[in-house]
Amino acid sequence: KKKKMSPLLAHLIFYLLLLTVVTGEILRPRFYSETCPEAETIVRREMKKAMIKEARSVASVMRLQFHDCFVNGCDASLLLDDTPNMLGEKLALSNINSLRSFEVVDDIKEALEKACPATVSCADIIIMASRDAVALTGGPDWEVKLGRKDSLSASQKDSDDVMPSPRANATLLIDLFKRFDLSVKDMVALSGSHSIGQGRCFSIMFRLYNQSGSGKPDPALEPVYRKKLNKLCPLGGDENVTGDLDATPQVFDNQYFKDLVSGRGFLNSDQTLYTNGETREYVKMFSEDQAEFFRAFQEGMVKMGDLQSARSGEVRFNCRVVNRRPIGGLLES
Repeated sequence: KKKKMSPLLAHLIFYLLLLTVVTGEILRPRFYSETCPEAETIVRREMKKAMIKEARSVASVMRLQFHDCFVNGCDASLLLDDTPNMLGEKLALSNINSLRSFEVVDDIKEALEKACPATVSCADIIIMASRDAVALTGGPDWEVKLGRKDSLSASQKDSDDVMPSPRANATLLIDLFKRFDLSVKDMVALSGSHSIGQGRCFSIMFRLYNQSGSGKPDPALEPVYRKKLNKLCPLGGDENVTGDLDATPQVFDNQYFKDLVSGRGFLNSDQTLYTNGETREYVKMFSEDQAEFFRAFQEGMVKMGDLQSARSGEVRFNCRVVNRRPIGGLLES
């Protein structure tokens, strides 16, 4: 006669199954060493091509990791286009008219599909390409953990609920990163991703002309730098004009932190790292020790890459749309 499973054992099994779902895939270095041994080489090659075509593009691709991983884990949901039944994340408040260079991910995916069809996930492409963006512009290079699956859904609301705006201050950022088990040091180091790339005038108009509703500029702005930004971003001007995020926007280095110490941070969320007592010491440390910044940055990127999704399920053939496979002459969504 079959013994009945005890309620305690049944509960334990249910808990273990639930834990497996929540924690997601087991990530590891060289995940594709047998199934697609050239994967990382192909990603770096395509990123080099993108950088030659437009230097800013690699910085834009690197930003995708943060905007993807903080919204339900690193599952490439960010890349999905809207459908009649789904509002995706591209039009979320922090992403619309801001995130760009999706075509670089498309090119990488196309090259990988030619070499190893239906093998490398879009989620892993974002992680590899972000690392390569840093390495190719003079920053640290590190081993990435891979093995993520892609989400088949996205949520504009989830992105709006999580992602900070350029107006965010250090306190808000500390609290946000803490939710993902990322320390104050991690947060400051990861903000150093603004060592490369550009930002829009739209993101700083309030700093230049109406900080905190005062009708005046942000007092933390160094006067000469403020005049430069006033010229770049005049009142009533084109707010899609872009400015450099630091003085060396094509080189990944610690100049970003030196600029913050000098009052030359482009975004409010950057400069507030120096005006806030809890983050100032890390800014000063990284401004004086580039090697320490590089160490902390790569540690933070690996931690952020460990954030996983409970809703990911397969490798998408196209990073922008939910898979549609031809089966017996019909299309299956």
